Amino acid sequence: MQVLDFFSLKDKTALVTGARTGIGQAISVGLASAGAHVILLAHQDNLNETKKKIEQIGGTYDTVLIDLSDLSSVRDKLQPVLEKYDIDILVNNAGIIYREPAVDYSEQEWQRVMDVNIHSVFLLSQEIGKKMVERGSGKIINIASLLSFQGGVFVPAYTASKHAVAGLTKALANEWAGKGVQVNAIAPGYIATNNTEALRNDEQRSQAILERIPAGRWGVSDDLVGAAVFLASRASDYVNGHILVVDGGWMAR
Repeated sequence: MQVLDFFSLKDKTALVTGARTGIGQAISVGLASAGAHVILLAHQDNLNETKKKIEQIGGTYDTVLIDLSDLSSVRDKLQPVLEKYDIDILVNNAGIIYREPAVDYSEQEWQRVMDVNIHSVFLLSQEIGKKMVERGSGKIINIASLLSFQGGVFVPAYTASKHAVAGLTKALANEWAGKGVQVNAIAPGYIATNNTEALRNDEQRSQAILERIPAGRWGVSDDLVGAAVFLASRASDYVNGHILVVDGGWMAR
């Protein structure tokens, strides 16, 4: 077997949440490029750009519309997908952020962030993970954050949710590693996406961030693709409960 065969996703089916833009789009295209059939999950039908990118590389895809903030509907809307496909790879990427000083943070916004960023991650992992455990194989990749390790400023719900993502990743790995299912996470550094637009538009904050990144630049979504393909492939069969930081060296400084 050639080394690149360890990274092939041929004949695999992946489901990626938040596949419309940014990190979710890049990972979807990357998995498709490695040979996977990718199910693009979003809350509304505006996936044309992601579809086009996959078509351009000769990949295949399907789409499913689920509003992950409406937890009461997630299980029911997921069932037709599980009836049609055996999901080999689940990428829990969808996430939202709300910035407000903690003393002013509303309960409504706290709940909304937690529902999307951690509660839906558990629901999807539970439903799809059941099937993986039954088959004795599967890969779950959660998108964590540098704020899985740090506190951040003005983002208490996001920080709490991303700490929880890291913890859930380890908890599920402990239960499922012996059953052939690898559960890991990627913790992106400061990536130029919609979620970080406010930071990048703040000249002083953006400069302070850049000064701490040894790589000397903001990351881009494509910087996450290699890590995702690795964790989705047989190359990572003995990697369990790991939080893979992709941050340009931020955590090393």
